[in-house]
Amino acid sequence: MQKNKQRKISSLSILSVAGVEPYQIKPNERYMNNEQLLHFKRILEAWHNQLKHEIEYKVLHMQNKSSNFPDPVDRAVQEEEFNLELRNRDRERKLIKKIEHTLHKIKTKNFGFCKFCNIEIGIRRLEAQPTADLCIDCKTLAEIQEKQTIG
Repeated sequence: MQKNKQRKISSLSILSVAGVEPYQIKPNERYMNNEQLLHFKRILEAWHNQLKHEIEYKVLHMQNKSSNFPDPVDRAVQEEEFNLELRNRDRERKLIKKIEHTLHKIKTKNFGFCKFCNIEIGIRRLEAQPTADLCIDCKTLAEIQEKQTIG
C-alpha cells in the first residue's frame, strides 16, 4: 500500500514539475499521436530542466559549504555529506541521460512502445514513469529474472 501511494505521489510530482495536467484520452484517438508526443515532450523537458538546475544549485552549495574543520569528526561528517551528494548527483546525471534518450525517441516517434514486445506501454504508465521503455508485463518479467539472477 505504501509503495503504491509513493508511486502515485512521484508521478503527480513529475506532472506538477512540468506544469501539465494528466492527459485526457479522447474517444477513438490514435495512440502516440502528435498531441500525446508533445504532452510527454513537455513533461520530459521540464523534468530535465529541473534536474539540471538542482545539480547546479548543489554544486554551488557544496562549494560554499566547503570548510576545513580543525576537528576530525566534523571533517569526517562533512566528507560523508559530500560523498552522499556526489552519489545523488551521479544518479541524477544518469537520469538526465535517460531523459535525453527518451526525448530522442519522441523526436523519432519511437516513444510509447515496449522495446521487447512492441505493444503500447500506456499513457498512465508513461505519465507515472515517462522514461519507461517496457510494458508492465515485460517489466514484471524482467524484475522476476533479476531477482532470480541476483538471489
